[in-house]
Amino acid sequence: MTSAVHLRNVSRRYTVGTGEVFALRDVDLDIEQGEFVVVLGPSGSGKTTLLNLIGALDTASTGQVIVSGSEISSAPRHELFRFRRETVSFVFQSFNLFPTLTALENVQCAVEIAGRAKGAKQKAAAVLAEVGLAERVHHYPAELSGGEQQRVAIARALATGNPILVADEPTGDLDFHTGVQVLEVLQQQAALGHTVIVVTHNREISRIADRVIELSGGRVVRDGPPSGGKAAVADLHW
Repeated sequence: MTSAVHLRNVSRRYTVGTGEVFALRDVDLDIEQGEFVVVLGPSGSGKTTLLNLIGALDTASTGQVIVSGSEISSAPRHELFRFRRETVSFVFQSFNLFPTLTALENVQCAVEIAGRAKGAKQKAAAVLAEVGLAERVHHYPAELSGGEQQRVAIARALATGNPILVADEPTGDLDFHTGVQVLEVLQQQAALGHTVIVVTHNREISRIADRVIELSGGRVVRDGPPSGGKAAVADLHW
């Protein structure tokens, strides 16, 4: 398999007062193309920092970060802008939808920003239908439920066509039924060849992953298949 994410001896430290705090410390990691990976860990373990480094929203203090063949740990700003536009799509727990745009316009806007303006409206409509929102395309975020807003956020990420999809606590504010729907959509994308990385504190979600990476104190403390083997989304409960 082709490596989508390659980290070697990566640390991220911050200056706090007169001292330093490590968010990540000496992380070595490879994630393959098409893997569905769940990153587990309590608050403060380094999960979101890891996502931000992979998505070039933050820069490693030391070490090497290579994503989809691009060395991003020391890349100039203009290259990072193109990388973020063309390589990694984010799904945030808080949705981050534009409140004055409809579901269709939110997704269309993302496609156009990614440099794929031709047919952007049609692409947006098709992906919204794929996530079960064909009848809600002209609704504004305030007119949608939390689960529908999250599915718009996922559609926005998928519509760009970027090869890597990262999701930070995508089910954190959702009820169980809606959370299962969201996880099914993410799992389908991995089956289509996208690399999907989900950060969560919910250990139950890790049961459906191809692979589980667990962080504690900024270090990888476990990296392997789910305990007890991979489960189906229908078998989850929380």
